[in-house]
Formats: sequence, C-alpha cells, structure tokens
Amino acid sequence: MHASPARSEAPGAVFDTRLDLPGRRQGKVRDIYRLPDQPGGERLLIVASDRISAFDVVLPTPIPGKGRLLTGVAEFWLRWIDERGLSTTHLVSTDAGDVPEHAFVKGGTRREDLAGRIMIGRRCEVIPIEFVVRGYLEGSGLREYRKTGAVCGVKLPAGLTQCARLPEPIFTPATKADEGHDENIDFETACSVAGRELMTMLRDRSLAIYKAASEYALARGIIIADTKFEFGLPVDGSGKATGEGPILIDEALTPDSSRFWPADEYEAGRAQRSFDKQFVREYLQGLVDSGAWDKTPPGPDLPGDVVGGTLARYAEARDRLGDGA
Repeated sequence: MHASPARSEAPGAVFDTRLDLPGRRQGKVRDIYRLPDQPGGERLLIVASDRISAFDVVLPTPIPGKGRLLTGVAEFWLRWIDERGLSTTHLVSTDAGDVPEHAFVKGGTRREDLAGRIMIGRRCEVIPIEFVVRGYLEGSGLREYRKTGAVCGVKLPAGLTQCARLPEPIFTPATKADEGHDENIDFETACSVAGRELMTMLRDRSLAIYKAASEYALARGIIIADTKFEFGLPVDGSGKATGEGPILIDEALTPDSSRFWPADEYEAGRAQRSFDKQFVREYLQGLVDSGAWDKTPPGPDLPGDVVGGTLARYAEARDRLGDGA
C-alpha cells in the first residue's frame, strides 16, 4: 500500500523562509538549503513555499497551503515511481523533525512552518535538460505544431486540433533556464548537451513513467496532458559524482510541473478546465489584454476569489489522486 498525498493545510501562508543553513537558493516556488553531510552523501532541504509564479514572474500574493499540497502530491508520486521500479528518486524524508535544531533561529522560520512542505533529498549534479513528455497537444507544443507540423523535431499527423490526444506520447526536451523561459529543443540537440547514451536512457525512462502515471491518474478521473521531469547524478559530501546512475530529482507529476485536466470534461478542439495554475494565468491574461499589466515584474496582486479558486483546483487534483491509493 502506498501513501496518499498529505492532506493538512496550515491557516497561514509561508512566502519565504529563513533558516540557519548554508547554500540557500531561492527558486520561483522553492527555497533550497544544504544539510550537514550524512553517510551516503550530502542532503538538500527543499521547502515548498506558498509563492506562485506565472509568465515567469513570482506574484506578490501567496496561495496559503499550496506548498503543502504540492509536497504531498510530489511525495506520493516519487514513492509510487520508486516502488514500481520506474526510477530511483532523490527523496529521503518529508519529516520536518529531521531538520537539525540549529537551523531554527529567533525571528526565523519555525519547525511547525515546515511541517508538510519539505522534502529532504540527495544532492545531485543536475542534468541540464528538462525531460518533457506530451500525450496531448497544448501550450508551446501546439504553437510549434501549428507552425511546423512537428514538436521538437517529432513529426505529427496533419489536422490535429487544440488539446488533441496524440497517437503515442512523445518526448520533447527543453533547455533548463535559470531565468526566463525554457526553450524547446530536438533530441539531437539534447544529446549534444548531455550525451546520447544518457539521453536515450532518460528519454525511455521519462516515457515509461509518464505512461504508467497517466494510466493511474486516468482511472481516477485526471488526464495528465503533459509533464516534465528532472534527473541528476548523485554526489558525495565533497561534491564529486558517486558513480551511480541518474536518479529522478525535484518534484514529479504535480500541478506545477504538469497539465492536469478533468477526464469527464475533456473535449478536443478547445482549451480544457485545469487543475493547475492555468486558472491564475487566465486571470492575468485578462489584465494583459486590458493593458493593466505587461507580464514584467512586479506582478499584480491576486484577488481572493482567484486565490481560493487556485487552491481548490490543486486540492481537487490531490484528492482525486488519493482515491483508492
């Protein structure tokens, strides 16, 4: 029996964190710290905040409880993937009690603030490719298809409409960008970055994970239209590669890294209702269309109904995945 996604939300929001730990890095959603070395290599503390980004801009309004929801879904999938032998993952623990006491300082983040929103993972050298798998045609893939009839060099049948299901899932890698948009690339370009043998292995692994997860989710009323994975090579306490093969890192199959659609409402040829942050993007696009925002920082505040509606969509995805788990 594998665990269902965690179901606890704190009333307050965590927008950012302050811990007495080295190596602090802040992404759009996560704060990352190094933990003291332990046997088997260095560990990272990954904290999922309640920040939300859209159009590559972190918005000033948090979504209270979003970080816990994301962590619960990510933990669920990482353990599910590992249990089925689809890939080894970086996940070591999600217990805030494993964070050392010296990390907590007066006026900083409290241990109870971290409950339900952390992953402790093995530190890795990140392979600088986004491993994207698409089962349906939407987003940048749809735009590229309309121009070229292909996505990342993968030729597709003529006449496909928005959100059409593809004959088979396709692997469409992208570059990893620290800032701004990732850029879609073809498989040959990805091989020139990461090596053909490694890319072939991880392409096949990504497709296998996506296919298995899609079947599981579809049986629970969710279409996973597309998703992205990240992989890394484990390193020891000195930062040197351990010689192990690549493992799955970061999050996996969450509403922040995937398009989740309700299966009972699906209809090709139009945009789909979504369990991810598309709800926020649509609100912001309305501001852009009216000239109230130009997609540059600082982002606009989100009204309460958008905050609540976004959290409800994430929670529905979590609850559907938990059914029968």
